[in-house]
Amino acid sequence: MPFADVSFGDLLLTVFEISLFVIWIWILFTIIGDLFRDHDMSGFAKAIWIIFLVFIPYISMLVYLIARGSGMRERAIKAQSEAKHHFDSYVQEQAHTSPADELHKLNDLKEKGALTSEEFDKAKAKLLV
Repeated sequence: MPFADVSFGDLLLTVFEISLFVIWIWILFTIIGDLFRDHDMSGFAKAIWIIFLVFIPYISMLVYLIARGSGMRERAIKAQSEAKHHFDSYVQEQAHTSPADELHKLNDLKEKGALTSEEFDKAKAKLLV
């Protein structure tokens, strides 16, 4: 049986190697994402970094993290804040309701009998606060 020849140490070593490989892939994708997020760097410089990352991956990853690591954080924060701004503006655009519109809807519900006067007054007070 092939499993009979595998010791616990071999199994731990395999798990460790797989973990290192996953970490390496994660860092590689993080660096590539940062390269394409950086609008100050020219396309030629990005291409050179990609070539180095493909042919000399470990050394070029370390050099990139040392040389440009502080900027990676700033670019990631800027990208997240821009994404949040776009999301917030999209939600605001889709909601497109004002307190006057909400009061009109509440009044319609009150006239139809779906709301009592007390419920209407409570909802109105929440809108006006």
